[in-house]
Amino acid sequence: MTRILLSLALALAAPLALPQDYPAREIRSICNFGPGSGADILVRFYSDRLSKLAGKPVVVENKPGANGAIATDALAKSKPDGYTIMITPASSTIASAPYLFKSLPFDTTRDFQAVTTIATVTFVLLVDASKPIKSVGDLVSQLKAKQNHGFYGAQSNSGIIAAELFKHAAGLQTTHTPYKQNAQALTDLLLGQVDFLSYDATWAASQEKGGKVRILASASAKRSGALPNVPTLAELGFGSGDVSPWWGVVVPAGTPRAIVERLAGWFNQITGEQDTKDFLARTAFDPFPGSPEQMQDLLRTDSARWKGYVELAKIQPQ
Repeated sequence: MTRILLSLALALAAPLALPQDYPAREIRSICNFGPGSGADILVRFYSDRLSKLAGKPVVVENKPGANGAIATDALAKSKPDGYTIMITPASSTIASAPYLFKSLPFDTTRDFQAVTTIATVTFVLLVDASKPIKSVGDLVSQLKAKQNHGFYGAQSNSGIIAAELFKHAAGLQTTHTPYKQNAQALTDLLLGQVDFLSYDATWAASQEKGGKVRILASASAKRSGALPNVPTLAELGFGSGDVSPWWGVVVPAGTPRAIVERLAGWFNQITGEQDTKDFLARTAFDPFPGSPEQMQDLLRTDSARWKGYVELAKIQPQ
């Protein structure tokens, strides 16, 4: 009997003792996108800060491709021990995945455990700064004067959705031109090959600082704190959509609750620090701290919202 009671006591104590032992080695931080991208910069910033709090190295591993699905699949197949995490725009890489792919090697509702949200970034419409287009109204007038309402450029599904929501509200038939490289999209904009771009605010803001482009509006529900002078399409009368992918931290399903809570505490501490707020402002992100429960709820509710967006934008599953 004594041996049985001792075994039960050890079994009950193990989950409680786990946080004191974690982490005992380096943590792998998977990134959905390539080195040097805006996503990579955010992932590396948070991973560096996490390593300082955890007292162990946090090594970033880039796994770009398939709109983030390659990295997401790698996370799903990782051991649920807290030593593999993913910092990701979860609304567009997890919640929307079932509607962007004909089949998935992972289950978005069962294979992941939410840790916490950290930040949001909006998508914006931008034009060549040398052109006399100073407002969304000017852009609509120019597009309607063109046969088939011209062309726009976008690289990501979020960018396509933001542009298509705008088109729908403005009564435009503007044709999408796909891009794999931001540099080529910018070149074509400045050469007049496309009339506007629909890109994330991080990249757009950096180009606006260089004087090459002009940001006309954001596709968010409210103005971004990082771009307070940029109006939303909604306040300008062009629909009511909100294309502001939110970033969060996820781990494989089955990761011990104590580890999830420890990670959530660390990430919220990082998000609350002043140097993080300054970094997010410089890169056109807005802080968005949360909890495991709040993020899990967002994954569920955003799945339905993104289903509608994908259908409206007529994005064909890959």
